[in-house]
Amino acid sequence: MKKTSLNPLHTETYLGKLGELTLKGGNIHVFERQLVSNVHFALSGVEHSVWLQSGRLYLACPPASCKAVEFCLDHLMGITGWAKVCTIEKNITAIQKAVRDFALLAKENGARSFKIEAKREDKSFELNSYQICTEGASLVFDTGLLAVDVHHPDVVIHVEVRDSCYVYSTSRKTCRGLPVGVSGRALLLLSGGLDSPVAGWRMLGRGMKVECCYFHSYPYTSVEAQEKVETLARRLADYGLETHLNIIPFTDVQMRIKSKAPQAYTTLMLRVCMMKVANMLCERIGADCIVTGESVGQVASQTVQNLTVTEHFAKTMLLRPLCGMDKEEIVDIAVKIGTYETSILPYEDCCVLFSPKHPVLRATVEEAEEIYASLEVDELIQKSFEEREIKRFTVQDSIKNI
Repeated sequence: MKKTSLNPLHTETYLGKLGELTLKGGNIHVFERQLVSNVHFALSGVEHSVWLQSGRLYLACPPASCKAVEFCLDHLMGITGWAKVCTIEKNITAIQKAVRDFALLAKENGARSFKIEAKREDKSFELNSYQICTEGASLVFDTGLLAVDVHHPDVVIHVEVRDSCYVYSTSRKTCRGLPVGVSGRALLLLSGGLDSPVAGWRMLGRGMKVECCYFHSYPYTSVEAQEKVETLARRLADYGLETHLNIIPFTDVQMRIKSKAPQAYTTLMLRVCMMKVANMLCERIGADCIVTGESVGQVASQTVQNLTVTEHFAKTMLLRPLCGMDKEEIVDIAVKIGTYETSILPYEDCCVLFSPKHPVLRATVEEAEEIYASLEVDELIQKSFEEREIKRFTVQDSIKNI
């Protein structure tokens, strides 16, 4: 892929480290093309150049674009980390000077020790990786600028000899996974809680495009509750490039369930009705699966038997990426991806407001089908689907506001 045509005297360069992509076989170029395409989409309107070479993603931009580029890299599915690099000539003198400059900066920030880690992709370079480390460190070591500590250094200075020589001292870990768009399309049932945004994020990491569906029961759920979900959808778009949020008016459906279903079954019937709408949406948008934030045993209604009933009413594959996770693990991810503070805002969704004190724990498919038929709710579900509101969010919106 082509290198940058930007003026090298006025360009900053970033290096992204590929992870899982490098394990792909003959179709690796499909994944690589998607990764580059995703960068271009995210940085639409931002001056930049991006290319892939020898297991690295390179991104160049003028200084004015650095914040946008770093936001893109922080949220880019398909790389394990990135670093802002210094590009120098491929000779040991240039490497020694660059290492000294990074050591000086590290010392100013309180570092006392360092080590060098080297990679030599270009095998024609006269020194091997070990020699690059020892020779590259000599200027710093001989002047006593920093002590060498190969086990617990205060700073690690990286030298990568490739088409050019790249030097950097700090790198940032990112999302890992596969590029969004290589694994089909999913419909996420997005509530305002902790779980469903994390579930959506995990499927983005498996390369799926994710569209969202939210069930709103005004006036029983507030305008603030909807705004909360919109914020979560916007946050997922930062990782997934874009998403559409389908807002389903569900008040009439919930009131029918409340009036006609046995109290212990109201939560289960609500989920069944949600599956009915999800089936319609999947057909409309071409989604390959439905994704929920359910986790086995997390709440009383999420027993294996009840989850089996819900799945029975789904016409497409139903994925539950959190099914084996506990709440602490989910919270940790929510904090990491930036959804936690929004998810804990005290605006409850429709599932919470209509939950019975003692939900059924071990429902059967036969019971659920019989109760659902008695609700006579198909027309209300169809009406809710037709009256949905659709909002679009993109990563570009966030980048423009940086």
